[in-house]
Amino acid sequence: MTSDTAPAAPRGSAVIRWAPSAAPGLAVAVAVSALAWAGARAEVWMFGHALLEALVLAILLGMLVRAVRPLGARWQPGIRVAAKPALEVAIVGLGASVNLPALLRAGPALLGGIAGIVILAIAFSYTTSRVLGLSHRLSLLVACGNSICGNAAIAAVAPVIRAEGHDIASSIAFTNILGITLVLLLPVAGHAIGLSFYQYGVVAGLTVYAVPQVVAATFPVSALAGQMGTLVKLSRVLMLGPVVLVLALGHRGSAHGPKLKLHQFVPWFIVGFLVMAVARSMGYVPQGVAAPIQFGTTWLMVLAMAGMGLGVDVRGLASMGTRVTLAAGISLAALMGASLVLIRVLGIR
Repeated sequence: MTSDTAPAAPRGSAVIRWAPSAAPGLAVAVAVSALAWAGARAEVWMFGHALLEALVLAILLGMLVRAVRPLGARWQPGIRVAAKPALEVAIVGLGASVNLPALLRAGPALLGGIAGIVILAIAFSYTTSRVLGLSHRLSLLVACGNSICGNAAIAAVAPVIRAEGHDIASSIAFTNILGITLVLLLPVAGHAIGLSFYQYGVVAGLTVYAVPQVVAATFPVSALAGQMGTLVKLSRVLMLGPVVLVLALGHRGSAHGPKLKLHQFVPWFIVGFLVMAVARSMGYVPQGVAAPIQFGTTWLMVLAMAGMGLGVDVRGLASMGTRVTLAAGISLAALMGASLVLIRVLGIR
């Protein structure tokens, strides 16, 4: 056997060995995901909505399991499968929730304002995080999570910038604490400053992190607030593809040599996200298909968060928790201010 053909044999057998080696860790991640899903459903049953989304519960439960019983080397292959491949497939599925024609009906001025605020918010949040001493990658995660769509943005940006698991866990855990607080306090604040239902929907859509949180913060106020909040929120989600593409181009040389392939410029899952968004908008993804895709996407995201949580040492978060929370809080306050300025400038009533 020549040296040229020798490496080819282990590749096929490696795949055969890989599946059983991943089974233990993947089973733990699935169990954590199921528990997080059940916990979120229990919250809906008790309170009418989930105070902690399954995504957040999954990463917190995963971190708890890791803290109580550290998992050795035999568990790591499956945990990595849950944290990365499952996440990339989920990102593609996110495109099925984007409806371009519905966004365009909101008007070019509002859409332009939303895009401008997202860009400025990312820049401000990143700068604030760096000033507070956070790392480059953690600062990007906090900035994109705050400015675009919370957990989904963090999850999409993480593989592109090659973020470490503890950075992902930190940004998600601490920004979601603020997200939950915002859901509870924003309706009170909106009433106190005299926002109309339409105005409140715009502000909520621009500031609240996740789509389910926008629903929880707006529909109890009014149907109009809920509809507008959801529309504006989806406009922010639409920024995810371009932002991740720019980050992918900006980080393409950080870990690779000068010879770059196409997938190193544009990760496959970002292309998939954009294709799904266009297909959904052109009617090639009917509602009967979109709903199961969105359900599967959510489940895969929960599984990915469980995998990430299982790979994180809670003790490592203690040193950066205060700075991450402070960075997210300052960024959120700035985003709220920019949202109020936008509705005044555009004359939104």
